[in-house]
Amino acid sequence: MAIQFNVIGLVVSDMGRSLAFYRRLGLDLPAEADGEPHVEVTLPGGFRLCWDTEETIKSFDPEWTPGPGRTGLAFQCDDAAEVDTTYAEMAEFGHLPPWDAFWGQRYAVLTDPDGISVDLYAPLDPSA
Repeated sequence: MAIQFNVIGLVVSDMGRSLAFYRRLGLDLPAEADGEPHVEVTLPGGFRLCWDTEETIKSFDPEWTPGPGRTGLAFQCDDAAEVDTTYAEMAEFGHLPPWDAFWGQRYAVLTDPDGISVDLYAPLDPSA
């Protein structure tokens, strides 16, 4: 069996606060998950996004300490207008407001409650 990359894991300081952020981005996460030490969701295509509390990580790695946010996630939007609308709806998490990037996408960057970069993007030319 070949090795497959199929999970991104995020370590969070407050599970409920983090999951609320990702619910607003459209992920289907049950409310009862807010109090869990580990949560995961399977995305279309089978990829999984997981959250673990800091306490969970420290339970098996007592030396672990939060470091700078080096994980980044990106959510594709249907079109440029959806990038703008989503950013506006989540403006309190805004980092870089929407712009037309030189690589041909409408792009914006949010920062989740734990400092993780969450990019929003859509092609400027939908036919490309």
